Amino acid sequence: MKALIASGGRGTRLRPLTHTQNKHLIPIANKPILHYAIEGVRDAGITDIGIIINAGSTEVPDAIGDGSNFGVKITYIPQSAPLGLAHVVKISQDFIGDDNFIFYLGDNMVVGGVKRFIEEFDKSDCNCFLTLSRVKDPTRFGVPEIIDNRIVSVEEKPKVPKSPFAVAGIYIYDKSIFEAVNNIEKSARGEYEISDAHQYLIDHNYKIGFCEITGWWKDTGNSLDLLEANRLVLDNITSDIKGDIDNSDVAGRVIIGETSKIKNSKIRGPVIIGNDCVIENCYIGPFTSVGDGTVIVNSEVEYSIILKNCKILDVNTRIEGSLLGNDVELVESTGKPRVQRFLIGDQSRVELV
Repeated sequence: MKALIASGGRGTRLRPLTHTQNKHLIPIANKPILHYAIEGVRDAGITDIGIIINAGSTEVPDAIGDGSNFGVKITYIPQSAPLGLAHVVKISQDFIGDDNFIFYLGDNMVVGGVKRFIEEFDKSDCNCFLTLSRVKDPTRFGVPEIIDNRIVSVEEKPKVPKSPFAVAGIYIYDKSIFEAVNNIEKSARGEYEISDAHQYLIDHNYKIGFCEITGWWKDTGNSLDLLEANRLVLDNITSDIKGDIDNSDVAGRVIIGETSKIKNSKIRGPVIIGNDCVIENCYIGPFTSVGDGTVIVNSEVEYSIILKNCKILDVNTRIEGSLLGNDVELVESTGKPRVQRFLIGDQSRVELV
């Protein structure tokens, strides 16, 4: 079996962060989202992986490499334009050949990995195996209609959903899917929809299997989902303190990277602080990730994602529910309001007033 991971697209829901970096490289608990997908399929025993990238971009290959660091072989497949997930599958046909494969959306995260789904597919006689998750708002996703424990239709982003399930971004196929993606038309929004490919298989009597994801699953397509995914990952970390702690109170599950310095501060886990950070006279609250090289002085932060090389200096109002890009500076000014919430792109500077 092979794996196909999608890492292209424009990431419009995460702008301005994605103006300067691929959304699949935004870190969750200080590790790029894409790493979780690669590690997930590797841990399921798959070592031959194709990754879809935006044509002309080297950002993902530069960050990920040839796969040797993960113990896998990676082939990069450029997509000329964001023409939909079925188009992603279509352009991968030469790479996949006649093999069965798992198609994993690189901005999705699921607890427990994907091995159990592959095992379910292997012991079935299905041509297509879908993973489903109960969601509050199915209208954002492909939605299956299920009758007598059988999927009879799949509709993309329906106005009136026929079930409370979303088709999660983890699919397993045999070669029949290529017949489907080569015989569907563009949707009204100008894309080749994977839901239409699934409907083609249903209409042509191919066998569709499914199972419900019983743990958590996240499509990290917006800032709130990123923060929630960060919370869920941090909730399962194990303490590992390598930096220096001076006159500070550190409690709960906390990871502190090498050469980082914590001085006169209170850290309440779960928290991860990267390498080469300085935290002085601060409170760092639960479910916070702090990237490498970040300096935080005389400030309070909780339930936030802070990327690399940021500076948060003398901010008296607690920062919470925020996502700061690389090289961001936050400095205190007078006349501040009591609460601030941020979604800030790379290389920004904000004065709090």
